[in-house]
Amino acid sequence: MIRKFFSYIIPIKIFKKKSARSKMIEVTWANGELVLDTENTNYSYGSLQRILRYGLRNIGYDKILEMEHILLLGVAGGSVVKTLVDEIAYKEKITGVEIDPDMIHIANEYFNLNQIKQLEVIIDDAFEFVLKTKEKYDLIIIDIFEDTHMPNFLFEKFFVDRVCTILKDNGFVLFNTMILDEAHNVRNRKYVAEVNPKMFKTKMLPRIEVHNELIIINKVA
Repeated sequence: MIRKFFSYIIPIKIFKKKSARSKMIEVTWANGELVLDTENTNYSYGSLQRILRYGLRNIGYDKILEMEHILLLGVAGGSVVKTLVDEIAYKEKITGVEIDPDMIHIANEYFNLNQIKQLEVIIDDAFEFVLKTKEKYDLIIIDIFEDTHMPNFLFEKFFVDRVCTILKDNGFVLFNTMILDEAHNVRNRKYVAEVNPKMFKTKMLPRIEVHNELIIINKVA
């Protein structure tokens, strides 16, 4: 494919759309692969896929293969789903919650997300979904951004406690955060400090990208 070949030299934009939730959404050939971006950040594939793959590897692919149900808060183009299914060979249920229907339409059209049979996509607000779900999950991946902004509710103790409540014993939370200034560093340290150390093991992974920091919470049985 000519576009794929030339994308190793210069990124080639093939789709652009304004979304009410995510501002401008772009699909681009870059370094031989399709990536999904907003105006100021990578949303799926590219660097984001490398970041979340790093987090999953830290949890352990062997542990993930034994899990029965994974919850993804923030689907975008579905790159972490592809990592789970194609690279880790995860066979069990994945529930993805995405607030922006435009994002899912693009994910289906350009990244074939709707061909993954074990994936159920729910169009909903992540906060509302977490409050009302009756399920418990082995792994909860939180990857929610509005361009470079992270909604405040993600760091509120009420939401953190609720996420931990719907986590199975020995389950994991993988939380992708963006660090743009010192206030964000303080915010992340406060987040980790507020997780109950008697019930959970919490760690921040060394960064592999400048602005992304992964937090892992493990519920100790």
